[in-house]
Amino acid sequence: MVSGRNMATAAEHGHNSWELSIQVDQREGDEGMKFKLRVKGDLHIGGLMLKLVEKIRALGLYSKTMTPTYDPDSGSPASSTSLWFGENPLTACQPNLPPEELAKLFKPLTMEDKAAINAGWLDSSRSLMEQGIQENDRLLLRFKYHCFFDLNPKYDAVRITQLYEQARWAILLEEIECTEEEMLMFASLQYHICKLTLSTEPLTNSNEPEIDEVEAALSNLESTLEGRNTNSAFINCLFISLLYRPKRLTLKPYKEYWFVFRDTTISYYKSKESANKEPIEQLHLRGCEVIPDVNVTEKKFGLKLLLPAADGMNEVYVRCDNETQYAKWKAACILASKGKTMAYSSYRTEVKNIQSFLQMKSLAPPPGQAAPDVESMEMNAECFVSPRYAKKYKTKQLTTRILEALHNISQLSLMEAKMRFIQAWQSLPEFGIKYYIVRFRGSKKDELLGISYNRLIRIDMSTGLPVTTWRFSNIKQWNVNWEIKQVTIEFDQSVSIAFSCQSCDCKVVHEYIGGYIFLSTRSKDQNETLDEELFHKLTGGQD
Repeated sequence: MVSGRNMATAAEHGHNSWELSIQVDQREGDEGMKFKLRVKGDLHIGGLMLKLVEKIRALGLYSKTMTPTYDPDSGSPASSTSLWFGENPLTACQPNLPPEELAKLFKPLTMEDKAAINAGWLDSSRSLMEQGIQENDRLLLRFKYHCFFDLNPKYDAVRITQLYEQARWAILLEEIECTEEEMLMFASLQYHICKLTLSTEPLTNSNEPEIDEVEAALSNLESTLEGRNTNSAFINCLFISLLYRPKRLTLKPYKEYWFVFRDTTISYYKSKESANKEPIEQLHLRGCEVIPDVNVTEKKFGLKLLLPAADGMNEVYVRCDNETQYAKWKAACILASKGKTMAYSSYRTEVKNIQSFLQMKSLAPPPGQAAPDVESMEMNAECFVSPRYAKKYKTKQLTTRILEALHNISQLSLMEAKMRFIQAWQSLPEFGIKYYIVRFRGSKKDELLGISYNRLIRIDMSTGLPVTTWRFSNIKQWNVNWEIKQVTIEFDQSVSIAFSCQSCDCKVVHEYIGGYIFLSTRSKDQNETLDEELFHKLTGGQD
C-alpha cells in the first residue's frame, strides 16, 4: 500500500513538487519496505512507475494507481495519491459454490433456451445508458468472440484466469455439452487448480524453462522454411473406417477402406491391393473443420471432417483403430485444413500434444497403482461437476473417479492446468457456437442458426441436426435490411441466403458476423494496433 504526500515550497524543491510515501507489502512473514519519492506535477504515471521499479527492483509486481485530482489554480494535488503493489487479484480463481447453491443455478437447457440467452448481448456501438442500463443493474461480463490469440502464461495470467472461469461455469451449468468422461476430466483439473490456489507454496507459471523470444522467433522461422520442403511423407493406415452423413441414433455400420493421406488430401481405395489404381474418391482438406469424436475409456477414436462444398459443408466420419493412429491422423488433418503438409516440423509436436490430451482424458489408473484414498480429498467432489452428474454418483464414488483421473495431471503447474482446461473446453464440439432462432427466406417454419468463430450452421429445430454449413471465409458480402429486420449473405459460387431473426434483434447476429470477420483479418502479432474504426465499421448498425 502506498499513500500520503508532503508538500514543499517551490524554492526548496522546484515548482509544485511533493513527497510520495511508499510501502510495499510482501508475502505473509516477509518484511515490507518503506521509502519516499519526490515527484513533480508534470511527472506522468509511466515515469513514476519507472522510478518505483528502479527503487524497489520489483519488475514482476502488479501495481494499481489511483490518480489524484489537482487544484486548477496552483496545480497541487487536491486529493491524496495512492499506489499499491502485490499480486494481481484478477489472477485468482473464484471460490467453489456449495453443491446446493450450484443446484439452484443449474437448469437443463434446450437449444431454444440457449437462443434466448444469446439474445442478451448488448450493442457494442452504443453506450450503456443508451441501452437502458441503470446505476444498480447487474451485467454479466463474458468473452463474446471465441477466437483467442496465442495465450502466453508469462504475460496473460489475467486473461487466462478469466477464460478459465468462463469455461468452468459453462461446464458446471452445462451451457455446453460434454461427455461423462470429459466432465470427470474437467472435475479433476478444477480440483487440482483449487489445491494449487490454496497452497502456501510459491506458485510458478510453468514447470518448463522459459523460452527466449528470439529463440521462439527463430524456431517459427525454421518451421516455416522446413514447411516449404514438400516431400512425399504420407500416412498409410489399414482399415480406417469412413461413413458419410450418418443419421443420429441409427445402427448403420462403418465400412472399411484403405486410406492414403498425402499432402493435404485423403484418397481411399477398396483395398490395399487397389491403391495403385484410381481412388474411389479424393477428399481435399484445405479449409475443412476437424471435430474429435473420442471416448478413451471405450476405445473410441473418431474424427468428423466438415469439407467445404458449393452448397455449404459435407460431413465425413473417420474412425481410427487406436490412440497412436488417431493422433497422427488428427494432426495431419489439422495441418491440411490450414494448407500445410506433414512435412512441417510442427506435425510431430501436434501429434505429441494430441497424445498428451488423450492421456489426460484417460480415467483408468495406471497398472499397479493403489486405489485412491478418498479421505485425502479435502473438498466436496460435488462442487466440481454439474448437478446432474452429482446426482448420478454417490459422493464417495465421485471422489474416487476424480482422484483416479488426477494422476494424469498432478504434475501440472497452476497456469498449465488452467491452460489445459481452456484447451479441453475449446476441443468440445459445441465450443463457441451461439444459437439463434431465425426464419430463412422462402421457409414457413422457424429454424436454428448456429454462429461459430469460422462458420454459420443451419440446424433443424426438431431434430437438432445440421442441415447446411457455410464458412465465413467464403462470404463475399452481407447486408441488413433494417426496416424488415432481414440479414442477407452472399457466398462464393453464387450461393446466397437470407433470414429474419425471431429470437433476437438482427443487430446481434450482424455484430457476430462482422466481429469474426474482423478477427480473421488480424495477425497474431502481439504488437499489432487494434483498428477500432474497422471493428465498428464491420459491426456497427445503420447509423
